[in-house]
Amino acid sequence: MLKDKRIVIIGGTTGLGLSLAKAFIREGAKITLVGRDPNNCEKAKKLLGDSAAVYTGDASDPATAVNATELCLHKFGRFDSLYHVAGGSGRKFGDGPLHELTLGGWNKTFEINLTGLMLSNQAAIRKFKEIGKGGTILNMSSVLGSSPSPKYFVTHAYAATKSAVIGFTKSIAAYYAFDDIRVNVLAPALVETPMSERASKDDAILDFIKTKQPLDGGRNGRPEDLDGAAVYFMSDASKFATGQVLYVDGGWEVSEGQYS
Repeated sequence: MLKDKRIVIIGGTTGLGLSLAKAFIREGAKITLVGRDPNNCEKAKKLLGDSAAVYTGDASDPATAVNATELCLHKFGRFDSLYHVAGGSGRKFGDGPLHELTLGGWNKTFEINLTGLMLSNQAAIRKFKEIGKGGTILNMSSVLGSSPSPKYFVTHAYAATKSAVIGFTKSIAAYYAFDDIRVNVLAPALVETPMSERASKDDAILDFIKTKQPLDGGRNGRPEDLDGAAVYFMSDASKFATGQVLYVDGGWEVSEGQYS
């Protein structure tokens, strides 16, 4: 489905991004990955081989996405799509319930989840307009941006950023549709990644997830659960879809969830 596609993935060296990178390559794409950790970048390069170029940089640095798109063009001759996966919890910086939330935690969480995404989308839009052939952007939100879980997942700055990703995406999707630039969103629930390690090791949370994400026996999501949806949005099969939000959440949004 992705033959001849040239895709940049911001946050593609671990977890969701790495799973998607492998899926994109299986579908025929050449990819450029961006990661912060040089060790993870090196591991990803060895794993993915000649179908991938790897760039080490922080998504919140304005130069990172610009350099990644240029690397994609230099290495593979084209730049067709951007998938922004990078993000994370601001809990360790001071995110939490509003009465405990610190200003530092708020600002850092917005930097992690929204500033970097804005910069990557901006770099992609500018390059698409320069090339003049349209393009595709896929952004990562979270089910917590619209469906809160007040007992186990109380990070109000994180929820604000993930809701903002949806509003931001719809706004730019509307503005750039006339340029044949499509912008969509994936919104997962709890998925087994390095970011979700705290929840994935908590028996009480796992019991809750059995009823909150009831599909497939009630379990954590796996990175590969998002692969098919991402391939769809990166491919020409979605060429008439923009400004859309797809929840890949195991049933989270439509399930009550039961506490032990």
